[in-house]
Amino acid sequence: MPNLVRPAALAVVLVLAATGCGADISSPEGKTDDAGRSGGHYPVTVENCGEKRTFDRAPQRVVTNDVGITEIMFALGLADHMAGYVMPDDKGDLTAVPWKDGYRKTKWLSKERINKELVLDARADLVFAGWNYGFSEGEGFTPDALRKVGIDSYLLSESCRNGQGKARGVMAPLDALYTDLRNLGKVFDVEDRAEKLITSFREQVAEAQAKAPKGADRPRVFLYDSGEDKPFTSGAFAGPHDIITKAGGDHVMKDLKDSWTAVGWETVVARDPEVIVINDYGDTTAEQKRRFLKSYPPLANVSAVKNDRIVVLDYVDLVESPRNPAAIATLAAALRSLAP
Repeated sequence: MPNLVRPAALAVVLVLAATGCGADISSPEGKTDDAGRSGGHYPVTVENCGEKRTFDRAPQRVVTNDVGITEIMFALGLADHMAGYVMPDDKGDLTAVPWKDGYRKTKWLSKERINKELVLDARADLVFAGWNYGFSEGEGFTPDALRKVGIDSYLLSESCRNGQGKARGVMAPLDALYTDLRNLGKVFDVEDRAEKLITSFREQVAEAQAKAPKGADRPRVFLYDSGEDKPFTSGAFAGPHDIITKAGGDHVMKDLKDSWTAVGWETVVARDPEVIVINDYGDTTAEQKRRFLKSYPPLANVSAVKNDRIVVLDYVDLVESPRNPAAIATLAAALRSLAP
């Protein structure tokens, strides 16, 4: 995944900020003793990226990497089980997000890349990250490396590798979110809270789908993340696929069996998207991305560019996070407003 940077909001395109489901932060419903045990609950076993994982107790000093992963913990009411989180200082006003109390009470460990030394210093007993969401063989920061120093790990389900090289994704994006909520609910003995969140999210998605464009009115939609020589985009296993399709769009890269990946501009031109969604993050601002799309000659006759139908969503709306259901509602409203 790309690095997290939040640029200034746009004034000249439709800027969308999904607000989440409004979940508050409260103590987990499952009571634990000082050892993190709950009567009769442990040990528990979950399947994470194809591997069975058994926990004899609830982890007490979790370190998370990236904003979406951190907010999954907050949405489950698990701030008290965290040693801290890692993310850049570009997240905007964190006092305005649904999980503001989690940010207030949890230590911001670093604005740089997560690494082994950092999590050792934090005395972490579990790292919640993902492939290209912190874990990387190139950086030497992997679940195996952590296991060797006595630290457990949980992989973001969106980032699970599927056996085709380093391609990622083994299930539909929203299913990945629900899987992680259920797994972590079991690991931390807050299963009731996890199920309530999933029920709320499903209702939010269903309500958005009921109002979304249908049939012939469904516009072709392309997700533009970054890149000029080649666009970085979303395949079938990253958040934008479900966000686009459940918001009433036809995801033009739905045949890519990967999560986040690069394609050629010729493919984009051939599929002629009627709407482009810009992922708002990175050193290049959303306005700069829009200007590039509007000025790049090969895209001049692409419907979305020609008709200036460009939508902006924030990074945390598009990666696996508790903000995905609200992003669907926001994009559905945008697609309705952009209909010819």
